[in-house]
Amino acid sequence: MANTTDDSNKNTNDEDNFGLPDIEYKPLDQLDPAKPAEDEPAKGEETSRVHTFSKESIAQETPVYEEDEDDGGSKSGMVITVLIGLVVVVAAFLIYKFVYLPKEKAKQELLAKEKADAAKKAEDERLAKLAEEERLKREAAANAKPAIGTIETLTARTGHYYVIVTSDIDGDLVMDYAKKLSAKGTGSKIIPPFGKWKFYRLGIGDYDSFASAQSSADASKADYGNALWVMKY
Repeated sequence: MANTTDDSNKNTNDEDNFGLPDIEYKPLDQLDPAKPAEDEPAKGEETSRVHTFSKESIAQETPVYEEDEDDGGSKSGMVITVLIGLVVVVAAFLIYKFVYLPKEKAKQELLAKEKADAAKKAEDERLAKLAEEERLKREAAANAKPAIGTIETLTARTGHYYVIVTSDIDGDLVMDYAKKLSAKGTGSKIIPPFGKWKFYRLGIGDYDSFASAQSSADASKADYGNALWVMKY
Protein backbone atom coordinates (compact mmCIF):
# COMPACT_ATOMS: atom_id res chain seq x y z
CA MET A 1 0.00 0.00 0.00
CA ALA A 2 2.86 2.31 0.75
CA ASN A 3 4.36 1.58 -2.62
CA THR A 4 1.13 2.43 -4.27
CA THR A 5 1.03 5.76 -2.51
CA ASP A 6 4.61 6.50 -3.46
CA ASP A 7 3.91 5.62 -7.02
CA SER A 8 0.92 7.91 -7.05
CA ASN A 9 2.91 10.81 -5.60
CA LYS A 10 5.65 10.18 -8.10
CA ASN A 11 3.23 10.21 -11.01
CA THR A 12 1.68 13.38 -9.66
CA ASN A 13 5.08 15.03 -9.42
CA ASP A 14 5.98 13.85 -12.93
CA GLU A 15 2.83 15.44 -14.29
CA ASP A 16 3.59 18.69 -12.49
CA ASN A 17 7.14 18.71 -13.87
CA PHE A 18 5.96 17.74 -17.40
CA GLY A 19 8.41 14.86 -17.33
CA LEU A 20 11.46 17.09 -16.63
CA PRO A 21 14.10 16.12 -14.03
CA ASP A 22 13.81 17.67 -10.61
CA ILE A 23 15.78 20.89 -10.11
CA GLU A 24 16.92 22.11 -6.79
CA TYR A 25 15.67 25.66 -6.29
CA LYS A 26 17.21 28.11 -3.87
CA PRO A 27 15.61 31.25 -2.60
CA LEU A 28 16.99 34.55 -3.85
CA ASP A 29 18.01 35.59 -0.38
CA GLN A 30 20.30 32.57 -0.15
CA LEU A 31 22.41 33.62 -3.08
CA ASP A 32 25.79 35.24 -2.43
CA PRO A 33 25.22 38.98 -2.92
CA ALA A 34 28.94 39.59 -3.27
CA LYS A 35 29.22 37.34 -6.29
CA PRO A 36 27.53 38.74 -9.33
CA ALA A 37 25.72 36.39 -11.54
CA GLU A 38 28.11 35.16 -14.20
CA ASP A 39 25.53 34.91 -16.83
CA GLU A 40 23.87 38.26 -16.09
CA PRO A 41 25.12 40.81 -18.59
CA ALA A 42 25.60 44.44 -17.76
CA LYS A 43 22.56 46.55 -18.37
CA GLY A 44 24.28 48.71 -20.97
CA GLU A 45 25.76 45.73 -22.76
CA GLU A 46 22.41 44.01 -22.84
CA THR A 47 20.72 47.09 -24.28
CA SER A 48 23.46 47.55 -26.87
CA ARG A 49 23.43 43.87 -27.78
CA VAL A 50 19.70 43.85 -28.15
CA HIS A 51 19.80 47.01 -30.21
CA THR A 52 22.55 45.65 -32.46
CA PHE A 53 20.77 42.38 -32.84
CA SER A 54 17.60 44.18 -33.83
CA LYS A 55 19.31 46.17 -36.60
CA GLU A 56 21.21 43.17 -37.97
CA SER A 57 18.13 40.97 -37.79
CA ILE A 58 16.07 43.54 -39.61
CA ALA A 59 18.80 43.96 -42.22
CA GLN A 60 19.20 40.22 -42.72
CA GLU A 61 15.58 39.19 -42.53
CA THR A 62 13.97 42.07 -44.43
CA PRO A 63 14.32 41.50 -48.20
CA VAL A 64 15.08 44.57 -50.25
CA TYR A 65 13.19 44.97 -53.50
CA GLU A 66 14.46 47.49 -55.98
CA GLU A 67 11.90 48.49 -58.57
CA ASP A 68 13.35 49.35 -61.91
CA GLU A 69 11.27 52.48 -62.28
CA ASP A 70 13.84 54.27 -64.43
CA ASP A 71 13.76 51.49 -67.04
CA GLY A 72 10.02 51.82 -67.55
CA GLY A 73 10.24 55.58 -67.61
CA SER A 74 13.08 55.55 -70.15
CA LYS A 75 11.14 53.19 -72.43
CA SER A 76 8.06 55.40 -72.23
CA GLY A 77 10.16 58.47 -72.94
CA MET A 78 11.76 56.75 -75.92
CA VAL A 79 8.37 55.77 -77.36
CA ILE A 80 7.07 59.31 -76.92
CA THR A 81 10.20 60.72 -78.54
CA VAL A 82 9.84 58.38 -81.53
CA LEU A 83 6.16 59.27 -81.92
CA ILE A 84 6.93 62.97 -81.74
CA GLY A 85 9.68 62.52 -84.33
CA LEU A 86 7.31 60.68 -86.68
CA VAL A 87 4.68 63.38 -86.27
CA VAL A 88 7.24 66.08 -87.04
CA VAL A 89 8.50 64.22 -90.14
CA VAL A 90 4.97 63.62 -91.46
CA ALA A 91 3.98 67.22 -90.78
CA ALA A 92 7.09 68.50 -92.54
CA PHE A 93 6.39 66.28 -95.56
CA LEU A 94 2.76 67.40 -95.78
CA ILE A 95 3.76 71.06 -95.47
CA TYR A 96 6.42 70.61 -98.16
CA LYS A 97 4.05 68.81 -100.55
CA PHE A 98 0.81 70.72 -100.06
CA VAL A 99 2.07 74.17 -98.99
CA TYR A 100 5.63 74.79 -100.16
CA LEU A 101 5.45 73.10 -103.59
CA PRO A 102 2.14 74.77 -104.64
CA LYS A 103 3.46 78.16 -103.53
CA GLU A 104 6.74 77.59 -105.35
CA LYS A 105 4.89 76.46 -108.48
CA ALA A 106 2.59 79.48 -108.38
CA LYS A 107 5.62 81.71 -107.86
CA GLN A 108 7.42 80.21 -110.87
CA GLU A 109 4.29 80.54 -113.02
CA LEU A 110 3.88 84.15 -111.94
CA LEU A 111 7.52 84.90 -112.77
CA ALA A 112 7.17 83.20 -116.17
CA LYS A 113 4.00 85.19 -116.90
CA GLU A 114 5.62 88.44 -115.86
CA LYS A 115 8.62 87.63 -118.04
CA ALA A 116 6.40 86.81 -121.02
CA ASP A 117 4.37 89.98 -120.49
CA ALA A 118 7.56 92.04 -120.27
CA ALA A 119 8.90 90.47 -123.48
CA LYS A 120 5.59 91.11 -125.29
CA LYS A 121 5.51 94.68 -124.06
CA ALA A 122 9.08 95.25 -125.21
CA GLU A 123 8.24 93.79 -128.64
CA ASP A 124 5.13 95.95 -128.96
CA GLU A 125 7.11 99.02 -128.00
CA ARG A 126 9.79 98.13 -130.54
CA LEU A 127 7.24 97.71 -133.33
CA ALA A 128 5.50 100.91 -132.35
CA LYS A 129 8.83 102.70 -132.43
CA LEU A 130 9.60 101.32 -135.89
CA ALA A 131 6.18 102.40 -137.14
CA GLU A 132 6.70 105.86 -135.75
CA GLU A 133 10.14 106.10 -137.34
CA GLU A 134 8.67 105.03 -140.66
CA ARG A 135 5.93 107.59 -140.37
CA LEU A 136 8.46 110.30 -139.70
CA LYS A 137 10.58 109.12 -142.63
CA ARG A 138 7.58 109.22 -144.94
CA GLU A 139 6.68 112.67 -143.76
CA ALA A 140 10.24 113.82 -144.31
CA ALA A 141 10.30 112.18 -147.72
CA ALA A 142 6.99 113.82 -148.65
CA ASN A 143 8.30 117.20 -147.69
CA ALA A 144 11.58 116.66 -149.49
CA LYS A 145 10.37 114.56 -152.42
CA PRO A 146 11.34 115.74 -155.92
CA ALA A 147 8.78 116.87 -158.40
CA ILE A 148 9.17 113.61 -160.25
CA GLY A 149 9.80 110.30 -158.49
CA THR A 150 12.73 108.21 -159.66
CA ILE A 151 12.25 104.82 -161.32
CA GLU A 152 15.04 102.29 -160.88
CA THR A 153 15.30 98.82 -162.40
CA LEU A 154 17.36 96.48 -160.25
CA THR A 155 19.82 94.23 -162.06
CA ALA A 156 21.18 92.20 -159.09
CA ARG A 157 20.09 91.08 -155.70
CA THR A 158 20.67 93.60 -152.88
CA GLY A 159 19.60 91.55 -149.85
CA HIS A 160 17.16 94.28 -148.86
CA TYR A 161 13.42 94.14 -148.21
CA TYR A 162 10.88 95.91 -150.47
CA VAL A 163 7.19 96.68 -150.15
CA ILE A 164 5.61 95.33 -153.35
CA VAL A 165 2.65 97.35 -154.65
CA THR A 166 2.02 95.45 -157.88
CA SER A 167 3.18 92.39 -159.83
CA ASP A 168 2.67 91.42 -163.47
CA ILE A 169 4.09 89.09 -166.10
CA ASP A 170 4.19 92.00 -168.53
CA GLY A 171 7.06 94.36 -167.72
CA ASP A 172 5.48 97.23 -169.67
CA LEU A 173 2.44 97.26 -167.39
CA VAL A 174 4.68 97.41 -164.38
CA MET A 175 6.57 100.32 -165.92
CA ASP A 176 3.31 102.16 -166.58
CA TYR A 177 2.42 101.83 -162.89
CA ALA A 178 5.87 103.09 -161.92
CA LYS A 179 5.40 106.18 -164.08
CA LYS A 180 2.12 106.97 -162.40
CA LEU A 181 3.84 106.83 -159.02
CA SER A 182 6.69 108.95 -160.35
CA ALA A 183 4.23 111.61 -161.44
CA LYS A 184 3.04 111.81 -157.85
CA GLY A 185 6.59 112.17 -156.62
CA THR A 186 6.94 108.57 -155.39
CA GLY A 187 10.11 106.76 -156.32
CA SER A 188 9.96 103.03 -157.09
CA LYS A 189 12.16 100.07 -158.02
CA ILE A 190 11.34 97.46 -160.64
CA ILE A 191 12.43 93.95 -159.69
CA PRO A 192 12.87 91.71 -162.75
CA PRO A 193 11.81 88.01 -162.76
CA PHE A 194 14.18 85.67 -160.88
CA GLY A 195 14.19 82.05 -159.91
CA LYS A 196 11.13 80.13 -160.99
CA TRP A 197 8.95 83.25 -160.95
CA LYS A 198 8.34 85.05 -164.26
CA PHE A 199 6.77 88.15 -162.80
CA TYR A 200 7.97 91.73 -162.71
CA ARG A 201 7.42 93.39 -159.35
CA LEU A 202 7.24 97.06 -158.41
CA GLY A 203 8.52 97.93 -154.96
CA ILE A 204 8.50 101.11 -152.95
CA GLY A 205 10.91 101.73 -150.11
CA ASP A 206 14.19 99.99 -149.35
CA TYR A 207 14.61 98.42 -145.89
CA ASP A 208 17.30 96.49 -144.08
CA SER A 209 14.90 94.31 -142.03
CA PHE A 210 11.62 92.55 -142.58
CA ALA A 211 10.05 94.27 -139.54
CA SER A 212 10.78 97.71 -140.92
CA ALA A 213 9.40 96.78 -144.34
CA GLN A 214 6.29 95.26 -142.79
CA SER A 215 5.66 98.35 -140.69
CA SER A 216 5.93 100.48 -143.82
CA ALA A 217 3.54 98.15 -145.66
CA ASP A 218 0.99 98.39 -142.86
CA ALA A 219 1.25 102.16 -142.86
CA SER A 220 0.93 102.35 -146.70
CA LYS A 221 -2.23 100.24 -147.02
CA ALA A 222 -4.38 103.32 -146.73
CA ASP A 223 -2.79 104.69 -149.95
CA TYR A 224 -2.15 101.47 -151.94
CA GLY A 225 -4.81 99.07 -150.66
CA ASN A 226 -4.47 95.84 -148.72
CA ALA A 227 -2.67 93.94 -151.51
CA LEU A 228 0.78 94.93 -150.24
CA TRP A 229 3.41 92.41 -149.21
CA VAL A 230 7.09 92.35 -148.29
CA MET A 231 9.72 90.60 -150.41
CA LYS A 232 13.45 90.18 -150.02
CA TYR A 233 15.61 90.61 -153.11
